[in-house]
Amino acid sequence: MSQTTTLKVRLTLFCLLVGIVLATVAVVTDHWAVLSPQVEHHSAVCEAAHFGLWRICTKSIIVSGSKDKSCGPITLPGEKNCSYFRHFNPGESSEIFEFTTQKEYSISAAAIAIFSLVFIIMGTICVLLSFTKNRDYLLRPASMFYAFAGLCIFVSVEVLRQSVKRMIDSEDTVWIEYYYSWSFACACSAFVLLFLGGLALLLFSLPRMPQNPWESCMDSEPEH
Repeated sequence: MSQTTTLKVRLTLFCLLVGIVLATVAVVTDHWAVLSPQVEHHSAVCEAAHFGLWRICTKSIIVSGSKDKSCGPITLPGEKNCSYFRHFNPGESSEIFEFTTQKEYSISAAAIAIFSLVFIIMGTICVLLSFTKNRDYLLRPASMFYAFAGLCIFVSVEVLRQSVKRMIDSEDTVWIEYYYSWSFACACSAFVLLFLGGLALLLFSLPRMPQNPWESCMDSEPEH
């Protein structure tokens, strides 16, 4: 590779590294969405909740002196209780999520997120081997793995978004308001960095196109 191409590859790999960190943080944390019920009495204790792909946390918040009928914000002090979803941990109670409404969505989003991490690991292995063995061609499959990982993160985000929408619209739940939190933002940012970074890495790792009619891609030498 030429020095210019090498610099572009390194910058792309740095962006991919940031995307990998954001994707990992999004998958393991539980601040994808925050839910709150309607508050009738402003001196009562309400339960707000935040959840991710694996567990849900509820917090008992004392509402006083507020005209807002929602519970929260979630950052207010209160007693916190976290539990893994019932379909991931059989026998453990889960009073917030009605499993008939959320089970399929939650399992799908979590499974797709796992596929994303697998693609990230495979892409990282290819990148490390390309450095240690001086095999630049391994950057091409690595770029595809990263792009696939970004697509999986996007699908997981969309599945979870549909899950929240379905739950809010359901008459079986007490939640009336919601908003997406920082884990959701990490997942969206990871999708952009991984997908675009993977495409950019593929573009930069391709051999230089021939400049003469009699020159093939295999014969063309990189410019120094």
